[in-house]
Amino acid sequence: MTDAPDLRASDADRDRVAAALGEALATGRLTSVEHADRLDVAYTATTVGELVPLTRDLPEVSGSGVPSTLERQAINSAFSKIVRKGRWVASRHLRLGARFGALIIDLSDAVLPGREITIETNARFSKMIVRVPDNANVIDEGGSIFGKRNVTGGSQADGPLIRVTGTSMFSKVIVCRAKDDWNLH
Repeated sequence: MTDAPDLRASDADRDRVAAALGEALATGRLTSVEHADRLDVAYTATTVGELVPLTRDLPEVSGSGVPSTLERQAINSAFSKIVRKGRWVASRHLRLGARFGALIIDLSDAVLPGREITIETNARFSKMIVRVPDNANVIDEGGSIFGKRNVTGGSQADGPLIRVTGTSMFSKVIVCRAKDDWNLH
């Protein structure tokens, strides 16, 4: 990071630490409780010195400080149904594509590598469902042509910001918090 521990931490500094913690959770170096505790400290830290101890006992994250899979990830479904759920590491920019099929993504148990996640939806003649954490603030910046787009908005909780972009044609795109009947069980 830097040799000046009294320097004020930036959002980028906090996100780098959160990415390293997410990687440590995904590889089994941290338990979910340790991860949650350290993540809380990371996002409330005001100085760089407060961030350093959070990753001191973890291996360095290669390259730019953030693994490329944490920066960008694509999940595509063509003429099929794909379900991604349970404990998995999502990326900061998640690109979802569906063509003549179904794509169901459950982020409620996923490790989110930062406070802001962008989900780019691109659906054609398909059904796409994204389940977000209960405390997520959701902003819809996408559109639909001859389809249905139902995005459940913000939350009063202090959770991650999830920005939904992209377009759909002749498709149904749903972003919700409930498990209801979206084939997520």
